[in-house]
Amino acid sequence: MNASRRGRGPVTDRRERGLWRRVLQPCLGGCLQRRLQQCLPLGVLFLFTIVGAVPLRAQTVTSEMLRPEQGTTTAPTDSALRKTPSVSGVLPNPGGPVSRPLQSGAPTAPEDRPASSRINRLQTFDVPAASGAGTTGFDTLNRRRARAKPRPGAPRPKTLPGASQKSPSIYVQPPPPAPTFSASVPTVTSTAAPSQLSAPPLPSATARTPVSQSVAGTYPGAPLRRRLRPEEDPFGAVGVTAGSFVLRPAIEFTGGYDTNPSRTAPSRGSAFYAISPELLAASNWSRHSLTADLRGTFTGYKVSGEPIPSSGSTVTPAPLDIDRPDFNGRVNGRYDVVRDTRLVGEGRARVSTDNPGSPNIQFGLAKYPLFLTTGATLGIEQDFNRFQIQLNGLADRTQFQNSRLTDGSSSSNNDRNFDQYGGLLRLSYDLLPGVKPFGEAQADTRIRDQRVDRFGFARSSDGTTVRAGSTFEFSRLLIGEASIGYAKRTYEDPRLNDLTGLLTRASLTWFATPLTTVRLLADSSVDESQLSGVSGVLTRTYTLQVDHDFRRWLTGIGKFTAGTIDYQGGTRSDVFYSASANVLYKLNRELWLKGEVRHDWLDSNLPGLSTRATVVLLGVRLQR
Repeated sequence: MNASRRGRGPVTDRRERGLWRRVLQPCLGGCLQRRLQQCLPLGVLFLFTIVGAVPLRAQTVTSEMLRPEQGTTTAPTDSALRKTPSVSGVLPNPGGPVSRPLQSGAPTAPEDRPASSRINRLQTFDVPAASGAGTTGFDTLNRRRARAKPRPGAPRPKTLPGASQKSPSIYVQPPPPAPTFSASVPTVTSTAAPSQLSAPPLPSATARTPVSQSVAGTYPGAPLRRRLRPEEDPFGAVGVTAGSFVLRPAIEFTGGYDTNPSRTAPSRGSAFYAISPELLAASNWSRHSLTADLRGTFTGYKVSGEPIPSSGSTVTPAPLDIDRPDFNGRVNGRYDVVRDTRLVGEGRARVSTDNPGSPNIQFGLAKYPLFLTTGATLGIEQDFNRFQIQLNGLADRTQFQNSRLTDGSSSSNNDRNFDQYGGLLRLSYDLLPGVKPFGEAQADTRIRDQRVDRFGFARSSDGTTVRAGSTFEFSRLLIGEASIGYAKRTYEDPRLNDLTGLLTRASLTWFATPLTTVRLLADSSVDESQLSGVSGVLTRTYTLQVDHDFRRWLTGIGKFTAGTIDYQGGTRSDVFYSASANVLYKLNRELWLKGEVRHDWLDSNLPGLSTRATVVLLGVRLQR
């Protein structure tokens, strides 16, 4: 190491080298740039002189150079990728760059045939869908393996090698037939290769777009497609959507003739008309529920014959004005607290009159007095697995308006007004799918506005009712509910006997055939009475109805009703019957025509109280 450099570190050496580089770089760079500018024209002239004196050759670019194999720039002789169509009477030579001419009439080798076009052809696979890897167990659609049943005319299924005769076989789709080519190839005079793509054939008027067997549902072994269930009522109301509710309004206009509208003896006929609006509403919520059923009818009569004189000495068993309204409305709601707990409620209202011919009707009335019944129910339902408990509280109020008599005076009906409070306990158990037995127990009390009525009886009472039955559904052929029970009502006045009786209630529907439906209805009720010494009225009603669709738009309905009216504590007992035939002609979903012929008769054990009546009516129904 030199003495001048001794004692200096590496930092000092790098600093000196950098200083010299910054000083010499501008000088050397400028000199080199000027030299290149002077020598560039001479170098270009020399290069063109050499190129002009020596001939140049280049390699021809072929399609094989774009798809070479390892170690070579051309494809092997037996490569399937070299299949090309013939051009100008020459077939391609897979073994070398020179093409050999096509000999007339000479058979072509398989490797020389042009590839078949896949245009307008469905893609096929070697393994059919849902075949799986084995011959037993389940396939990829989670179906148990079964022996495939080919369609008529289809190739017979084949058993794979190694499969036993007892094991299910796998249907092997035969390969498509190989395309055939003519030995003679037309000569193309143009030197340009013809296009491989040709215009697809024009579709015919009856041609359909081909679909795969899995989509069409025709693949052997595929499950049958389930047909859409036909609409139960193709002429039913569609409804109107209002927010999250579906509303189904309707109105009926009816006119006809009644031979005994007041149901008295002797009878007096009258023409009548009826207007019946209705509204059905239902919520469309994922949770909770709210439904409404509102129906009303107003019936007006034109009594034939001379009117009965209104004098103080004349009393009539029926009012002079027998027009009567009738309204029945219910609103039901359900609030889902949790999955197994629900709050249920109902609001109800009824506006009507006493039934024509009822012994509760006063003599000498100018018109029927109206009564209004309003009530509400609030309860809770709780599920314990299959066991369900329902507890409801009920409150109702019935109030009559004053009666207007033929002499112009009025009579109070405050002794008929009462309040009713009660509770209902219902227990049910899901015994079987579609079978749910239940039991009910109800207790209530009725409190009169006036402790003593017009005949001097204290009619406030307490009642209990027990019922047992079941709801069921057997294969959608027989559905409904049936129950039997017992009722007892004890009155405050000891002179009134206890009202007791067997209660029946049923609502059964039997779909005998796709066109015929049979319905059986049964109901029992315990009603109040104003007759002296009568505790109450126990009414039982049984109805058999048969509906038959002659056409989807023409329905015939036959109905027969029978019942008993038991005036407990009194001497009167009635039996009533009704038979009717109805025809519904459904023009469309919004317009129906209807006709009815009905005959009613009542047989009483007391003389002079039996009645007969025949009703004929025609009407039109408008619905949405």
